[in-house]
Amino acid sequence: MRSKPATLSIESDLPVDLTLHKVSASLLAEFGEQIVKPYYNGNLNAAFQDLIHKALSEQEFVLSHITHIRTKAST
Repeated sequence: MRSKPATLSIESDLPVDLTLHKVSASLLAEFGEQIVKPYYNGNLNAAFQDLIHKALSEQEFVLSHITHIRTKAST
């Protein structure tokens, strides 16, 4: 079974710079027009943060569901 990754225990979030490599300009422009502009008022930073939080929540849900199914099947 997978263990949870270690987390850094700090009082507040530590901001980091994020660099994207080999992402096409057209894909980024389309993302900006279709997602960032209408849903995040043009705030690309907020869009990335929100999407990362949603991806982590979804992953946690999927893993808990898999664990639940495995536990139920083993009983």
